[in-house]
Amino acid sequence: MKPPSRKAMVLTLLLSAFPALALAQALVIEATPQPGHPLSARIMTWLLAAIVFLLIIFATRHYVFTVARLFGRQRQPYLDVEMGNWPDVVIFIAAHNEEQVIADSLTALLAVDYPHEKLIIMPVNDRSSDKTRMIIDRIAAANPGRLHPFHRTEGRPGKAAALKDATAMIDVEVIVIFDADYLPARGLIKQLVAPLFDPEVGAVMGRVVPLNVGQNLLTRLLDLERAGGYQVDQAARMNLGLVPQYGGTVGAVRQRALNEIGGWDIDMLAEDTDITFRLLQNGWKTVYQNRSECYEEVPETWRMRIGQISRWSRGHNQVLMKNIVKLVLNTELRFWERLDGALLLGVFMMSPILILGWMLATALFFISPQYWVLGWLAFFALLSYSALGTNAAFFEIAAATYLDGNRNRIRLLPLSMLGFLISMVTISKAALIQLFDYLRSKELTWHKTERFRRVTIETSAFDVDTVALKPPSDTDAASAPQARKP
Repeated sequence: MKPPSRKAMVLTLLLSAFPALALAQALVIEATPQPGHPLSARIMTWLLAAIVFLLIIFATRHYVFTVARLFGRQRQPYLDVEMGNWPDVVIFIAAHNEEQVIADSLTALLAVDYPHEKLIIMPVNDRSSDKTRMIIDRIAAANPGRLHPFHRTEGRPGKAAALKDATAMIDVEVIVIFDADYLPARGLIKQLVAPLFDPEVGAVMGRVVPLNVGQNLLTRLLDLERAGGYQVDQAARMNLGLVPQYGGTVGAVRQRALNEIGGWDIDMLAEDTDITFRLLQNGWKTVYQNRSECYEEVPETWRMRIGQISRWSRGHNQVLMKNIVKLVLNTELRFWERLDGALLLGVFMMSPILILGWMLATALFFISPQYWVLGWLAFFALLSYSALGTNAAFFEIAAATYLDGNRNRIRLLPLSMLGFLISMVTISKAALIQLFDYLRSKELTWHKTERFRRVTIETSAFDVDTVALKPPSDTDAASAPQARKP
């Protein structure tokens, strides 16, 4: 069977969107109740109309990104930079109890294609209680002059706090950050650093690709989610000149830009999103490199996935409360940057808003039987959006599988609804808990994601020397940069 053309795919997307938007618009028209309506019904109708309007905006956003990614101008202006006066770089590997994965990550980083004399590899071991420190020290000893471990034994917990302490120990042009379970390709560091030759760029983000896709249904669904988020969503924002998001790992930050905005905020759970918006509002651009891939380990159990998405939601909403007003009022930014930034900040609020919309539509349907038009329009507008508008995100995933050239994955797309429903409930619960914690002035806490990689003899703490690369020459070792002590 001949696969559908790009034009056919886009036409299908648009035709699918129109019924949802038409019914939602009908609700907005009906949202001017006659004087005979009870006050409660009038208030609920206006609130529902506002919710439907927001849902239309977010659904349209997904469709626009998909069409732009399929047919728009594709911007990869820095990808082919292979030669240059490469700046001094430090690579931070954030690690907290990472004995299962840290050896693989360090081994991959020792093999990257970047001038050794301009590269500091600094594992940031934050209060680990397992064998992480022993593994790091053994690999450092086997590769003299290449690794400069930072073992943090005290201080405030959390990734942002650990990065803040590590940053105070170095003085370089570029900081590259990886989580301990990430495996970079050999040429990745140059690809992340190249955009920083542009003086307007403050941060760079690469694409994250799941490494353990074949483990179970959850990992396959997360692979689809990552594909839609990076291959379409992030790439489209880059193509359209909007607000690509720095994601906290597989990314580079210009240290001068970081210092200019006040460094890492240790009070933020989502320090990466916070950095994105502080850079944006201080005149710095973030670049997304779609072809610069790094490989991660995604959660293999629903329990860990729920914990991960809950942490992301709470951290993202924390950044929302801190930045939304300043962003919207920042007249130095283009209108479309402010709009896209505001929508990006609000993305984790749409789950509780959608649930509230369902509740309002159901209530109006039952409490206003004498106003049957209002009840039915409210009910079917939300039903239509749930069937088609919400699926705008799934159209992104479908486009991503097409662009990746791996169309067999599309067969799992209907099952993504399961992940969507679980995420929607989890995000809504997290938002509610966060609201209560805020009212009680309770501090947000950081929770580590469990690793699932199987420890092998090559990566175990006892045989870690087997993964160490051949030590560099005496010249390389002598010329390797030393970390500046505070």
